[in-house]
Amino acid sequence: MGRFDFLYKMDLQHRAVAVYIYLSDRANRDGECWPAIPTIARELKLSQSTVRRALQDLRKAELLETEQRYRAKGGKSSLLFRLKRI
Repeated sequence: MGRFDFLYKMDLQHRAVAVYIYLSDRANRDGECWPAIPTIARELKLSQSTVRRALQDLRKAELLETEQRYRAKGGKSSLLFRLKRI
């Protein structure tokens, strides 16, 4: 049985599968990572809007939680991604 068999059996768009695998590859032991959306888009050769839709798909499937992070002076930083199943 493969590491992502559960993912392949789900009714997800290919964009969501690609983004989940990307995040999983970059996640720490707690399933957390924080790449910027432009970075994900560039490395997967997708548009930023496609990445955002994939993230929405993953949140809807309850495979991902996101949390907005902030800089010390209050400006927005990249999102914190928490994978629900690794």
